[in-house]
Amino acid sequence: QVQLVESGGGLVQAGGSLRLSCAASGRTFSRFAMGWFRQAPGKERELVAAISWSGGTTYYADSVKGRFTISRDNAKNTVYLQMNSLKPEDTAVYYCAAPDRGTIVVVISMYTHWGQGTQVTVSS
Repeated sequence: QVQLVESGGGLVQAGGSLRLSCAASGRTFSRFAMGWFRQAPGKERELVAAISWSGGTTYYADSVKGRFTISRDNAKNTVYLQMNSLKPEDTAVYYCAAPDRGTIVVVISMYTHWGQGTQVTVSS
């Protein structure tokens, strides 16, 4: 059983920064890709960023390119999402998730393990 626990959400003013963390347990973390998703009220859950098992390959949604950075520390079984220059439209519940493969996955249905989510609110 895989457990994913997010932390680091909160309230921040527009232009500010937050760093989300996702601690994983239950399987060999370093073998699998990871992703960060978000879901705003009334909207579908969307992929924000993803990272391969080694960290060598990353993916970003166009809406966050240049502002967000995904990274991982396999020794700590943790994946991070550094969010800079935050905008009110970044307000959402952010989830980390893991597929059952090591290469990047952009299809949400292929993510089989999910955290409980952490709220990020950006005020204008």
